[in-house]
Amino acid sequence: MQRLFSTFPNGWPGAGLLLVRIGLGTALISFGVVGFLSRAADAISTTEHFTTIAAGILLLAGLWTPLAGGLAALEETGQVLSSYSSMREAVWIHVLVAILSLGLAMLGPGAWSIDARLFGRQRFDLHRPPRSKP
Repeated sequence: MQRLFSTFPNGWPGAGLLLVRIGLGTALISFGVVGFLSRAADAISTTEHFTTIAAGILLLAGLWTPLAGGLAALEETGQVLSSYSSMREAVWIHVLVAILSLGLAMLGPGAWSIDARLFGRQRFDLHRPPRSKP
């Protein structure tokens, strides 16, 4: 699982990734909830909105970030392709969210995430105890 993540940066880069995760997760959850409330409940749209909400929750928590970011990018790309002819002005927000999701999937979650606790670099102390004198 370690190979899915480039690094788990701490400090300012980790705080920046946390802010991106918070903003992106909140936007995805709001897109999903608004979609549930505004459209007819057929199986395809319900699955799309559930996927968007699930990806947003996973990104907020920082759990399975590469998978959640990739899934959100695919979902938002599908939104762009399906709604391009009907809502030209609203398409660009979905393009932006897809690009941010893909970028977050490539960068990883940062040090302040569940992924960092589960799959982050571990430190092993290989120091030998001192020998006792005979």
